[in-house]
Amino acid sequence: MLYGRAAEQAQMDRLLANARSGRSGVLVVRGQPGIGKTALLGHLREWAAGVRVLHGVGIESEAELPYAALHLLLRSELDRISMLPEAQAAALRGALGLGAAAPENRFLVGLAVLSLLAEVAGDGALLCLVDDAQWFDRASIDALVFVARRLDAEGIALVFAGREEFRPQGLPELWLDGVDRDAAVALLAESAGDLAPKVRGRVLDEAGGNPLALIELPSALTAEQQAGQLSPFTTIPVANRVQQAFQQQVRALPDTAQALLAVLAADDTGDLGIVLRAAESLSAGLADLEAAEQAKLVTVNGAAVVFRHPLIRAAAYQNMPLTSRLAVRRALAEVLDGGEHADRRAWHLAAATTTPDEDVARELELAAERARTRSGYAAMAAAYERAAELTPDTAKRSVRLAAAAVAASDAGQPTRAGSLAGRASEEIQDPLALAHLIQVRAHREFEQGSQAAAGELIIAGAERVAPLDAERAAYLIVEAVRCGWYASDPRLAEQAGRLLRSLPEIGSPLVSGALGLAALVTGDLKEAVTLMQELVLAPDLSALQVPGMLFVAQLCAPIGRYGQGEAAAARVEAECRDNDMGGWLTTAVETRLQAQMLLGRYREAAAKLEEIIPVTGDLGQRNGAVALTALLALARGELGDEQGCRTAAAAVLEQAGTRGLRAAEAVAMAGLGRLELALGRPEASLGILERISAANAPVSVFFAPDRIEAAVRIREPERAREPLAYYLSWAASVGVPSADAVVLRCRALVENDEDLYKEAMRAHEQGEQPHEQARTRLLYGEWLRRARKRAAARAQLRAALETFDRLGMARWAERARAELRATGDVPAAPRQADDPLSVLTAQERQVVRLAATGASNRDIAAQLYLSPRTVGYHLYKAFPKLGISSRTELAAIAT
Repeated sequence: MLYGRAAEQAQMDRLLANARSGRSGVLVVRGQPGIGKTALLGHLREWAAGVRVLHGVGIESEAELPYAALHLLLRSELDRISMLPEAQAAALRGALGLGAAAPENRFLVGLAVLSLLAEVAGDGALLCLVDDAQWFDRASIDALVFVARRLDAEGIALVFAGREEFRPQGLPELWLDGVDRDAAVALLAESAGDLAPKVRGRVLDEAGGNPLALIELPSALTAEQQAGQLSPFTTIPVANRVQQAFQQQVRALPDTAQALLAVLAADDTGDLGIVLRAAESLSAGLADLEAAEQAKLVTVNGAAVVFRHPLIRAAAYQNMPLTSRLAVRRALAEVLDGGEHADRRAWHLAAATTTPDEDVARELELAAERARTRSGYAAMAAAYERAAELTPDTAKRSVRLAAAAVAASDAGQPTRAGSLAGRASEEIQDPLALAHLIQVRAHREFEQGSQAAAGELIIAGAERVAPLDAERAAYLIVEAVRCGWYASDPRLAEQAGRLLRSLPEIGSPLVSGALGLAALVTGDLKEAVTLMQELVLAPDLSALQVPGMLFVAQLCAPIGRYGQGEAAAARVEAECRDNDMGGWLTTAVETRLQAQMLLGRYREAAAKLEEIIPVTGDLGQRNGAVALTALLALARGELGDEQGCRTAAAAVLEQAGTRGLRAAEAVAMAGLGRLELALGRPEASLGILERISAANAPVSVFFAPDRIEAAVRIREPERAREPLAYYLSWAASVGVPSADAVVLRCRALVENDEDLYKEAMRAHEQGEQPHEQARTRLLYGEWLRRARKRAAARAQLRAALETFDRLGMARWAERARAELRATGDVPAAPRQADDPLSVLTAQERQVVRLAATGASNRDIAAQLYLSPRTVGYHLYKAFPKLGISSRTELAAIAT
């Protein structure tokens, strides 16, 4: 019986009931040691009659072995891996060491775990219990948190239990405090009912409602103390007092039994044979295991030995002196072979080594490389770091620290990566290792601090690399220019461009693109466009790696080639997903969605943004999340979601200013400015748009037409001159029909010239921006109405309305309707049929659009990082809303 946990039990029972009804749920139970987390999980398991249960317990000594905890959790279901899609099956087998190492892809591993758990739940509800989650290895917990964030309709209840330090973001949480006094009294009466009243009160006070303390503290008292002879009050924390109580129980055993428990505590294989062979060298054996079982410290079930509580494991190990702990580690290393236990052997050897030892360091280095093949970057970082600590040679130690820093960065641990990079020797001469160090330190700053500071770090590092490897220095400087672009920092861009020109020619078109981008940031539009076109329009870019391909995609927008940019970014995004390049994935998605929005596909972009922003948080890319949220503000504003736009923009502006994220700040402000313009408040719009400073020149070109329209609408055309001149210069440089059309529209506004409107309409026919064409039609229709050419005005306004409705641009559609009414027309009210998918949730729309292309549930699940059952659930919910009954009817509705 659990005392004082009725509310918590009820919450968990609801979670299980939902799973039985086909709905999934997640809960993170947190609290200090002994507070009752494991007991609550035990209650849930007892109530799970007829429900499949998977139960995993974190082991501290396994925390550096990638996917070790996941393997233990899933071990009873590994035969189901063959039921997964081939790519997922290969990724999961490789991660768990069950097959050849697959290409590194943490997202694919997470998706495979989601699919596997959904397969298990297909036989009925599934309860997945993750206890002592703070000791799960990073790769395993990342995969499980990935799953937790995507559960929906699989019938899975996933419950994590962990100490205070276990704090996954974005998951529902249950914090456990101590039980109340009445519950504590009842529990103590059950576990130690013969205590003297004074002692009972003392234990109640010291336990502070901690259930384990209420059970274990009395057992640490002598008979005299239980009868009332207590020492003066001490203030030792309750967890430490419980640990001491367990240590007293361990110390009551013979020395050989204590040694065996220490081996069992240090072991992480779960193999009793290994434990007994290691214990044999310490003169311990099976009789000692029996003694520990009789003392109720462990439970033996066949070949499995389990400590009664995790604190007993800690007590058994820490109870031994240092020399004995080293001997335990050596004993385990000696009995582990170099095959499946090679990583464990390396870590035991490292734990037994107190002075530099190249042989042990080399074994850890090999373990690190094995971790790389399983996408275990956190484990890889830990192995390289410990290898560096054991490396006698200074130069080699620096190289290993650099490798640890890169791995930590790949693992999404920018703070740890920066610390490791800082520890690497300043005397490192290997240009590749040095470049990696620079990139790691800059990446941390770029994602969590100042993007301008990241660029300055890169420039300083490139100056060191240049004498060793000019080509690698050049590629670093390309990244510095990109930092200057995001930070809208002309000084940084100018400095990077000057340094790039000082290097020997390396024959890469990326140099031209970087110089062009630097010129764009510093305000030289003509040179900027010319140089960027040299890269984007180069005949052969097949030799470029992902960063270079992404750079090309990013430069398409500043030269007005939006469709080309979307296609290029989509290719990079696919490459990032296939190869687990999470560091570049966010930027690839941002670039693709920016291009979609420039093409007028705001609804599609908004749905994807809502999906990817949480993933960006998973990757630790705080500034990337801000940039994506800025795009979301813009998209929501264009779609008429005033509250959504203002909320997203406020979130951006709150963070962007303090971290110098000027490009994101400008996009968010532009979203607000466009919203005000669409709402018919041009004066408010212009006030916002003019606050986008000249330092935001790289992105402000896209919003110059809005400033021009707002200025003309409030009859202050002089405030349109500067943005018009800037936009005219840019459009003349890029020479694409879409830009020409918008220039003609802006001139028509300022000059009040119908011929310019007509020229703009002709140019739009060759362009790729239907939303801009609709805005031109709206303005031309307004002009025609004022000129009393009502029939012609209606034609333009109806066409504009049709486009706005089709694209979901609600506020602009309202303006077009108002203008039509002013002509005497009676436009139809907004109809659901204009967007049949508008009745669906964002997730349902994504699923339906993909299903309409003929994609299977598994294909859709892989693309959206969902389980196939969740895809089926969304289709099941969507069909009645759409008035259809079969998948074959989707194509006519959703395409």
